[in-house]
Amino acid sequence: MSEEKKGSGRGRWLVIGVVVVAGLGLIRGNGHDDAATADPSPTAAASGAAPSASPSTKPSKPSKPSGAYDPADYAEPVRRYAAEAGVNPQLLMAILYNESYKPHDPELERAWQRGKPDASFGIANMHRAAFDDTKPGRPFASRQWEELPDDRDLAVQAAAWHLHDLAAQLPARPGVSLTRDELLALGYNAGAGNMLAFARGVRIGSQAQSYLDRLRDNWPKSGEAVT
Repeated sequence: MSEEKKGSGRGRWLVIGVVVVAGLGLIRGNGHDDAATADPSPTAAASGAAPSASPSTKPSKPSKPSGAYDPADYAEPVRRYAAEAGVNPQLLMAILYNESYKPHDPELERAWQRGKPDASFGIANMHRAAFDDTKPGRPFASRQWEELPDDRDLAVQAAAWHLHDLAAQLPARPGVSLTRDELLALGYNAGAGNMLAFARGVRIGSQAQSYLDRLRDNWPKSGEAVT
């Protein structure tokens, strides 16, 4: 869901990173190590444990969030949740690659969101409205959008089901040369309305075309990652 301008976005993330790191250093310097990781998600705070720490759930290898990551590390949850939602795992992995342009660190994401309330959360860069529209009746219906930075598996699962819902809106035979997966990626980036317009043959704008170009660039390695 990367609707921000990528060039300026990277610069802003670097500035935010410096501010957050400096702030964390002051907090820890005063002996408040616990305060440095404050701002827990509502669900995690209520349960007293991070979502991935549930005894009934086997956490995937890269479950601990950090700033830098390789989307290929999430091949297992991508395959699992793509199967659960009935979408192409290669598409889901390519979406993660497309959305990996910014550092996905919980502290940085929350710092950014405080200054830009409509910002996206999690490694799939999902906006609050998209998450809330997607979750009813789904296995993660009780989860909250605020948990996405801390639970990368949840971010993958929500993205998979959002793609499922977009696919349900596409006509069986779009009248364009774009593949269904390409149209779904455009829908993920630009919204269902634009996706349907593109499926009817409306010209793709520059930002959507850039997203599509990156998807095509990421497609081969995405297939390798999920096989």
